[in-house]
Amino acid sequence: MQGVSVLARLRHIPLAGLAAGAALLFGTALALIFFFAPVDADQGLSQKIFYIHVPIALTAYACFGWGAWKALQHLRTRAPGADLESYAAIHQGVIFGAMTLLTGSIWARISWGRWWTWSSNQLVTFLILFLFYSAYFMLRYSVEPGPARANMSAVYALFGVVLIPISWLSIRIANDYIHPTVFTTHGPQMSGSMFFAFCVSWAGLLALAATMYRIELAGKRLDARLRELRELLA
Repeated sequence: MQGVSVLARLRHIPLAGLAAGAALLFGTALALIFFFAPVDADQGLSQKIFYIHVPIALTAYACFGWGAWKALQHLRTRAPGADLESYAAIHQGVIFGAMTLLTGSIWARISWGRWWTWSSNQLVTFLILFLFYSAYFMLRYSVEPGPARANMSAVYALFGVVLIPISWLSIRIANDYIHPTVFTTHGPQMSGSMFFAFCVSWAGLLALAATMYRIELAGKRLDARLRELRELLA
């Protein structure tokens, strides 16, 4: 997944520069969305949330994919820190997943008068993906810290990544009007200005996710070192 490879590259940028870049990109994206991208002929101004909702969902997929990749590294090579990196990535994925459900519900309410419909396969499959990864934390914290918890968490994260293509495909094969198929084998079905605004918005959200990921990871590592120090001094 392209988003996962982008997150991998962003990890090498200094944190301060990454945070500044995320703020600049997202500010630029908002300007493009409201002053550059044209107003949709069918949905009007409410369609502007597309440039936020869809990139947030793709960022959630990228975070879950990165978490699964780190889980695989942990199981295959026992790479130091891979378990913690997987945890932080999945945590960010759940945050962006919640934002996806929120923005999607707002868009749905404005566009077709309902916050939610259980008859829509794409909505239900994303909710299942979100709940599956939310349950990851229940599993993780029900086991004492150690190799057993790390291994169980890694296996769970790998199982969850199977739901990502299912969720993505459910949007592409949907026959209702809630999620029109914008990206096809013939390219993006939108004007150049709309696609540019979309890409800048997604880049900003990926940079924001990478910033939050690295801040959380630094905090978790510091907490682990402080805990080790207390044990040594006890």
